[in-house]
Amino acid sequence: MKKTKIFADANLVIGQVSPTLYGSFIEHLGRAVYEGIYEPGHPTADENGFRGDVIALIKELNVPIVRYPGGNFVSGYDWKDGIGPREGRPVRLDLAWHTTETNEFGTDEFIKWCKKAGIEPMMAVNMGTGSIRDAAQLVEYCNHPGGTAISDLRRANGAEEPYGVKYWCIGNEMDGPWQIGHLSADEYGKKALEAAKVMRWTNGETDDGALNGKLKLIVSGSSNHEMKTFPEWDRIVLEHTFEQVDFLSMHRYYEYDRTGERPLEDFFGAPDDMNVYINTLKATLEYVRAKVRSEKRVYLSFDEWNIWTQSSKRKEPLWKKAPHLLEDVYTFRDALVFAGLMNTLLNNCDAVRIGCLAQLVNVIAPIMTEKGGRTFKQSIFYPFRYLSGYARGETVRTFSDSDLFPNKYGAARFINEAVNYDPATRTLVVSLCNFAQDKREIELELRSFGKLSPLEYAEMTSPDLDAVNGFDGERVVPQERELPAVKDGSRVTLTLPPMSWSFLRFSC
Repeated sequence: MKKTKIFADANLVIGQVSPTLYGSFIEHLGRAVYEGIYEPGHPTADENGFRGDVIALIKELNVPIVRYPGGNFVSGYDWKDGIGPREGRPVRLDLAWHTTETNEFGTDEFIKWCKKAGIEPMMAVNMGTGSIRDAAQLVEYCNHPGGTAISDLRRANGAEEPYGVKYWCIGNEMDGPWQIGHLSADEYGKKALEAAKVMRWTNGETDDGALNGKLKLIVSGSSNHEMKTFPEWDRIVLEHTFEQVDFLSMHRYYEYDRTGERPLEDFFGAPDDMNVYINTLKATLEYVRAKVRSEKRVYLSFDEWNIWTQSSKRKEPLWKKAPHLLEDVYTFRDALVFAGLMNTLLNNCDAVRIGCLAQLVNVIAPIMTEKGGRTFKQSIFYPFRYLSGYARGETVRTFSDSDLFPNKYGAARFINEAVNYDPATRTLVVSLCNFAQDKREIELELRSFGKLSPLEYAEMTSPDLDAVNGFDGERVVPQERELPAVKDGSRVTLTLPPMSWSFLRFSC
């Protein structure tokens, strides 16, 4: 049995884990909204039509922030269509996903839902068909106290107090030719700069330092690192907007090739590839910061990431309301790679301050619902729940002698890990992926954290890589294991099953 040594030290801190790293995403796409978070008449629905069973699962996931309303949808969306009395709201064609949008759920409903679910809203403005005026007016609608036509419209719609929305995405994937209103990097950079200015001014942020709850603005970066324009797009956009924005967005989905034409190792290489992507953008941010001679720092918002079987074909007709779109059912194999992707985000928490799992309900999501009925937790639900619940505080640097395997991205580690220490609770969390097809002995050397006492040891593995969960039962769930022995207060030896994810928690 091959052995891997992993060393971690409390003094070698990568960065603080922002709570917003565990965010998610709800778009007007498929059944994410309708029949997902919103279903009037459902047995658990409240007076607003919000499904209580779904909210309970979201709270179990510890999701602190949710991005809305898109995604590709936002680039053709007029936010004014989704406010006011429902009977007067227009029905529109959604050109992003070729569906019919009734607009019965909009900005006011989303804010109410966020309050009910204990979530901070992260709004996106339309930079496709929308104008900088539209963006400013949405900020005014959400955040201005009153006394103007737009803010009094919110009050007339039942919200006397401003919403105080802090996080704002300036468009979505504007580098993509598929995007409604697609722009070049230079065109978008100029438009995003002007949008950022008027959004801040509307919020009361002026050059003399007056503030009314400072906005956190996210500028649209490359939609993935396989775009021909990457990372030049990001550089150009940042050179226009660096002083006005707080985050650069990045998106990435990974897919297992179910045709069998590509080896399994190509999928297992995804976490290391994500790390390369993040580090390229770290370097781009530092380059632009130096070039524009800025004292401020811009961070990364990884506001779309997941595993997505993008070859899945549409089974429902065009222009249907809330069709079953992109409802991937996740396998154990997916959950294993998903855990590795989460490790990568944690190991880059110095730069990645926001993460949005795309998406939250029904559409490539950890939670699935049945119209009028049940829910179930997908396999990816569990790594997210364990890590969002306990991987807090600081990520510490690890040193590993794991061997490597070749894949289409280059070479990746068989053992993928993240170690987190929370000084407030004096707890240590270790997340371990074994991508090898044989057992591996792991020796953890965890110095400087104090005397370790094991609290929890859970493991996900399966002889069937294609095992899935469903409405009638869950086959892919973590299993509690016997707590490991700790030698000399800091050394732990484990045997990881082939192709498995392990989660350990210690008090210090």
